[in-house]
Amino acid sequence: FADYAAEGLLLPVTDYISEDLLKDFFPAFIEQSRIGDTVWAVPDLASARAMYYNKKIFEEVGIEVPTTWAELKDACQAIKDFYNGDVYGYGMDMTTDEGQACFSYLVWNNGGNFVDAEGNWVLNSAENVEAVKFAVDMYNAGYTNPTPASQTRYDLQDMFGAGKLAMVVATNQLPTYLKEKSATVEYGTAALPHNEGKDVSATGVMDRMMAFKDDSAPDQAKRNEAIGKFMDFFYDKEMYVGWVSMEGFLPAIDSAVASLVEADPSFEAWLGVLQSCRFYPTAKA
Repeated sequence: FADYAAEGLLLPVTDYISEDLLKDFFPAFIEQSRIGDTVWAVPDLASARAMYYNKKIFEEVGIEVPTTWAELKDACQAIKDFYNGDVYGYGMDMTTDEGQACFSYLVWNNGGNFVDAEGNWVLNSAENVEAVKFAVDMYNAGYTNPTPASQTRYDLQDMFGAGKLAMVVATNQLPTYLKEKSATVEYGTAALPHNEGKDVSATGVMDRMMAFKDDSAPDQAKRNEAIGKFMDFFYDKEMYVGWVSMEGFLPAIDSAVASLVEADPSFEAWLGVLQSCRFYPTAKA
């Protein structure tokens, strides 16, 4: 949305979204679509990332789920020793498929970020450099999948489902993916490992809807009203809950939470993950 907003092509959401609906969105989500004082888009759904681990592998090796980077290295060494390299410890996707996600898992859990508080790029900050060096060390030690620069998240999920990868960072849709692949791996979920003394952060991803201006429209107010009616229909609880449940995503509006948890209790744990989510700096064109 940021490019379109910068080019003056979008309508501010307050031109068509009702006040009640605007208040129903999770505030942290809305803030990701704000540039200055103007919100240019609304979230339609979200997903969050957590670390999945193979319970059988952890039981066979006799290790606990790591919470820090030091514990992660120890766990990977134990897995490497036990399986003589036949099972990889930790999955990393540094491809153009989703390398920015892997980067976020690292830097956000080391106190780093894409931008500073003023929105300036800080990609080569000391925290970020330290995080990338940690990833390189993991690779050089043989703790990760062998080719992180060419293996996508789908390759990693396939390896995890086949029991060849002990830990993988994935969305809440991984169980659906494994089921479609007929993978029977028994898994658990945990927070992403972080560097000692740093806060734990999860990576959130959301899709958005935005409305474009039409300066040639004879009646902008009527046009905006029609867009607003569609938004009210789309986010109506019964309609919205059914759609989000079918797709296996996480909701973007507060009023849908109770119904989603009732329909699928596993949602509750992921809603907790959303509270610690950070998002890409998508307001930067």
